Amino acid sequence: MATTRAALTDADIRTLVKGETADARAAAAHKLCRRIDDQTLSPEDRAKAEDILRIMAADATELVRRALAVTLRDSPLVPRDVAMTLARDIESISLPILTYSPVFTDADLIEIVRIGGPLRQIAVASRPRLSERVTTTIVEHGVEKAVRAACANDNARFTERTLQAVVERFAKSEAVLSAVAYRASLPLSVTEKLIAVVGDSLRDHLINHHALPPELALEIATGSRERATIDLVDQAGRAPDVRAFARHLNQAGRLTASLLLRAVVQGHMNFFEWSLSELSGVPHHRTWLMVHDAGPLGLRAIYERAGLPARLFSAFRAAVDTYHVMEVEGVEIDGLPFQERLMQRFLTQPRAASREDMDYLLDKLDQLRADAGRKERKVAVGAEQGFDPPGPEGVEFI
Repeated sequence: MATTRAALTDADIRTLVKGETADARAAAAHKLCRRIDDQTLSPEDRAKAEDILRIMAADATELVRRALAVTLRDSPLVPRDVAMTLARDIESISLPILTYSPVFTDADLIEIVRIGGPLRQIAVASRPRLSERVTTTIVEHGVEKAVRAACANDNARFTERTLQAVVERFAKSEAVLSAVAYRASLPLSVTEKLIAVVGDSLRDHLINHHALPPELALEIATGSRERATIDLVDQAGRAPDVRAFARHLNQAGRLTASLLLRAVVQGHMNFFEWSLSELSGVPHHRTWLMVHDAGPLGLRAIYERAGLPARLFSAFRAAVDTYHVMEVEGVEIDGLPFQERLMQRFLTQPRAASREDMDYLLDKLDQLRADAGRKERKVAVGAEQGFDPPGPEGVEFI
């Protein structure tokens, strides 16, 4: 191990093994860990470096073991047996390695969740990535704070059934239900189940940020759930089955010209196509060709076949043309920036849209700008504070 020893120095290794004070050995351990992690090792040198790590993990002094756990907490160089040893150590040593180390298998993490106690469960739930197997175990065996941490972790994968189990098990826990509601995406069945049990604030968030089953969306929109705050255009953009959503709206008599104009101006072209197909009875593939026909007649023909009012055609023509221009310019179709630019361009053109629709689009544009501003401020704050994931509540790692 000549190369590795030269880099780490024999003096450091002697201090680690025979240092007279705990502080000296801990300082040597920290230094050795940093150098091991920075090096590209041959298989032989790596094996010898792993022996050094095993010496650290077996040291009687907490400071030495802690130096190993904290310094190499997210390093793939830690042998799995060493990581498991550290995971069973006292909490100041086990929590950093449990939260970050990539060397644990799903089976390791499942065992730790089952027998490890609340703080270890929370540490596992806070990891940068979690598989469905691990989150299922957390939901079945974890304490409330561990389940909340896993649900608040958007890099944790859940099955639909597991999220339903969370809502059922913690139906009276506002903290857990809030963590589920604020996940980046939710299955329709989970959103529907949550709306039935959460308070007004979380219900509004679910309505405004997650897709709803079309039946529930209409039920809320018509006020039969005591609220009429839902935006069916937003729901159309989030719907996983756009065809079914358009069909349900049509059957309920809600697939109106105003709704379609608002949708296409916000870039929900797929919904617009399926809606025209539904209203006209023309198959979707033919509707698509007519909507995106480079000539002047295709859109007019399918528009008239759908029975939409002639007085609004110029507004639809302007919206579709604006969409096509931005598409040609290479603007990314998905996302808030596209919606904002599309609405800005449409609103500055001569138009025949109703005053009500124009007011709606202006309000929507203001909302998009406010959302973009909040996102920019959040990114700026994150850049100032760093992006190191927080440890479990009440636990300091360093």
